[in-house]
Amino acid sequence: MFQTSIAGQIATLTMSSPPVNALSEAWIAGLARAISGLEARDDWKVLHLRSDQKVFCAGAELKEMSARFDAADGPDRTYAYVAAIQRLYARIESLPRVTLAEIGGAALGGGFELALVCDLRIAATEAKLGLPEVKLGLIPGAGGTQRLTRLVGRGLASRLILGAEAVDGATAERLGLVQWACPRAELAARAAEIAARIAALPAAALAEAKRCIAAAATPGRGGYGDELESTRNLQTDAETRERISAFIAGARS
Repeated sequence: MFQTSIAGQIATLTMSSPPVNALSEAWIAGLARAISGLEARDDWKVLHLRSDQKVFCAGAELKEMSARFDAADGPDRTYAYVAAIQRLYARIESLPRVTLAEIGGAALGGGFELALVCDLRIAATEAKLGLPEVKLGLIPGAGGTQRLTRLVGRGLASRLILGAEAVDGATAERLGLVQWACPRAELAARAAEIAARIAALPAAALAEAKRCIAAAATPGRGGYGDELESTRNLQTDAETRERISAFIAGARS
């Protein structure tokens, strides 16, 4: 269901649940275990999340969705199911490492919400991305309304969510849903290059920068104090001191 490999300070987590990486309860538990395994290790700086299916992740598993819908306690079961996804996605979002989603195919509903959890996203131009839940009389409740609005603003989030609109990867890049888009044939190599470039950077600086960026996105909180604290923390980091010393020495030569 999930395959994990670590090389060159990059943890590659491949979703492999045919045919569409549907978000079943077992799938969610499996992803949580995979994240727990990675959290216990310190030999990686970048999480590269990808799929070996034709799609990235296509949302809820239909049989389970139907069973919850028909059950007498369906609303409570659905609440618990979505709450579990929210908790898992929040864990991934708060990882003190950089996360990159490689979106090679459809990322819809909960699948796109998973991609939104990541710091960075690259999509195939042919991919389809969107939050179509309103078509079914639902909402993107696994964080979609919140993260998409913070990412692109209320107006565009309203267009995409209230209109149940799916866009291709090229349009997603233009609208700011993803940071990069390229033909599917080039996607794997491009994503690997981005992950490698980031993995070559200092881990402490990446973690502190990510923390400060998160502060900027938190309503009512100013991140200037976080910047000051991070700047002070990094002054004692061994790799930071080594890199600054080398930079100064090179500038003087």
